[in-house]
Amino acid sequence: MCGIVGLFLKNQRLRPELGGLLGTMLTTLSERGPDSAGFAVYGEARPDRIKLTLRAGADTDFDAIAAEIGSQLGEDVSICRRDTHAVLSVPAARAAEVRAELGRIAPDITIVGMGRRMELYKEVGLPDEVAKRFALAGMVGTHAIGHTRMATESAVTTDGAHPYSTGADQCLVHNGSLSNHNALRRELQRDGIGFATENDTEVAAGYLTWRLRQGMHLGAALENALEDLDGFYTFVVGTESGFGVLRDPIACKPAVMAEAGDYVAFGTEYRALADLPGIEHARVFEPEPAKVYFWDLRQ
Repeated sequence: MCGIVGLFLKNQRLRPELGGLLGTMLTTLSERGPDSAGFAVYGEARPDRIKLTLRAGADTDFDAIAAEIGSQLGEDVSICRRDTHAVLSVPAARAAEVRAELGRIAPDITIVGMGRRMELYKEVGLPDEVAKRFALAGMVGTHAIGHTRMATESAVTTDGAHPYSTGADQCLVHNGSLSNHNALRRELQRDGIGFATENDTEVAAGYLTWRLRQGMHLGAALENALEDLDGFYTFVVGTESGFGVLRDPIACKPAVMAEAGDYVAFGTEYRALADLPGIEHARVFEPEPAKVYFWDLRQ
């Protein structure tokens, strides 16, 4: 089941509306995934800084943790809390030290994503409730992806919610199932890709990270996925500069896209796109099986 949405803005004037538009798309697909929801938003980058999105219990003192890390590093760090998550901004050159320090002083904290531009949030609950908890409607950026989950193969947990991120400014949401994910996970682990859950979607994200580390661009990595990932699936991928879509060669999972002068949008169903501005003038189409689609801010 599950629902996927994605929105890539071509028109800079729409950037303040990114979160609100994605939130409407996300909540429209609640029936496809009422168990949990999540999204990644690509906002503005700060020179020489990197953002770590952290998740912890409601009683966690994120401010105290940020203050201790700043004291230990002798660097300026800042933190912005959103419900159970918080975004920690640190000098990019010291990101590895920050991760190690977090493991020492706050081992119960989960790093759900990191990057120059990406912030990633996910929680258990109805999509509309999750979007409100994290104030998605007020988020600004260039592109974003989201997911509503119906847990058919595992427990309803935050760890089981999408998106998954295994590389800087890179994340993936998935509708479908991979049949060879356990064997592939072992192969990727031998090559240094780490996993926090048993979810097959995290393996797909890790696979793309692995290919990118080999020097492939994302388009080539997605094309290789058609050979290496066995199953039925639709992937929507976010990177620092773009947004991509891939369906398996059978394409049995529903998918629809719309491209207009101001944006490109993806939804598992058309109704997720129906309230977008100017949708009546957009080119609406079903993405073809086994074809990589990618839009890049640099183009």
